[in-house]
Amino acid sequence: MAPVPQPGPDTRWRCTLCGNLTRFDVTRSTRAREYVHVDLAGIPVVEERELLVDTVEHVSCRWCHAVDQVTVVARPSTG
Repeated sequence: MAPVPQPGPDTRWRCTLCGNLTRFDVTRSTRAREYVHVDLAGIPVVEERELLVDTVEHVSCRWCHAVDQVTVVARPSTG
């Protein structure tokens, strides 16, 4: 399965079927390195997290449930 492009500062996701710009179901694989502090009671707390790999595998529209219809489009200018 090919990774799905993620939006950047000048782009966003859009469903080509219904026009949705705000609600998506995203399946992703994440690999991270964490610094975990375990207190004397044995309760772990993640104090630092370094994201090593974050791949979006699948995006579907939450409104119309369209599969493979979400694309990356330009954001409107705010100037």
